[in-house]
Amino acid sequence: MTSFQGFGPSFGFVQSTALRAALALVVVFVMLALTGWTAIRGHKEDANPLATARATWQHATFHGHRLPDPNGTPAKLRAFFGTLDRAEGRQLAARYPLVVGNMGGAPVQLRYRANRIAIDQARAVERKRTADRRLTPVGRQEAGKLMHRLESMLDDGRQILSFDPSGDGRAAEVFGNLTKARRVSVVVPGVDTNLSTFERTARANTAPVGMGRSLYAAERKAAPSARTAVIAWADFTSPAGVGVEAATGKLAADAAVRLRELVSALPRSSSVSLFCHSYGSVVCGVAARDLPSNVEDIAVAGSPGMRTESSAGLGTHARVWAMRDSDDWIADVPNLEFGGLGHGADPVDPSFGSRVLSAEGAVGHAGYFAPGTTSLRNFALVGVGATGAVDCASDDTGCTTGLA
Repeated sequence: MTSFQGFGPSFGFVQSTALRAALALVVVFVMLALTGWTAIRGHKEDANPLATARATWQHATFHGHRLPDPNGTPAKLRAFFGTLDRAEGRQLAARYPLVVGNMGGAPVQLRYRANRIAIDQARAVERKRTADRRLTPVGRQEAGKLMHRLESMLDDGRQILSFDPSGDGRAAEVFGNLTKARRVSVVVPGVDTNLSTFERTARANTAPVGMGRSLYAAERKAAPSARTAVIAWADFTSPAGVGVEAATGKLAADAAVRLRELVSALPRSSSVSLFCHSYGSVVCGVAARDLPSNVEDIAVAGSPGMRTESSAGLGTHARVWAMRDSDDWIADVPNLEFGGLGHGADPVDPSFGSRVLSAEGAVGHAGYFAPGTTSLRNFALVGVGATGAVDCASDDTGCTTGLA
């Protein structure tokens, strides 16, 4: 044993304690370095601007009258906006853009207008953050990336139905004329969905915006005269990566509430189809039981499960469709549910009871919305109501049984 003259017998204990403390500090500093000092990197003046805006709205008056509950039913909010003229609606949108832009029941065009204002304001915040020396270089770089993403969302012709910059951010975009549409398709994406990943330049069809744009183009091709619209819906908090959050249903349950709110705010005269990818299929499975009656189809792709053992367990009258590409890694995920982990049976298994569609042409877990694939064509045919013309998977040639 090494000895040190001049030190008492307790020195060894002190030395080991100091060493452990030093190692602990090293671990802390390494973690902070790897995460870019998360607290400082993510610092914002207002962590939840939407909640702040709604609180302000609830204490405000307009022309001497209290404003309605921003969380009220779409019918009540629709009735309120029906009492306003165009100028009054625009005045509210300019004063409370985040509130009006996220309000089911507000006129669609007014929501688009309000969200352009809110996005421009959020862009200004991120521009300031790019030069904020309280942030790490990584934090400033992330602010720059988000600023450019927000600039893209302000491009002419884009129709942002909802926008929330809180946390990692949420959004939804419409393709087509939602007001006049007789058939509405809603794309529900999977993990790692936020404002930064809302759209991509490379592999565009793997991000919500690209999925929605691709589906809308395919629906127009399948039925040029049909009055259709597609919503790329990323207005929920999704799991970050394939970890514990992705293996449990907590975030799916929260998202299901928001999905029901979205669909409930759509005109009941429209037929609605849901297209749910990966973890998005978990969201759709949890939401299915309480969706409005105008939801006619629920189609899932690359699903880890829908939190049930069979299509009957979803408790919906909607037709349930499923597809999976042969080289999708999700096939290797165990289809079980135990102690809150896992999402139940495989929707493409014959025992589940869904109508299994061909995914020919799709490549991997994220390829289902790629142009030219049978998977996308099948989705489009479901979206326009031409379900009798879909291509079944080779082991489910009866998936069109009973369909016109």
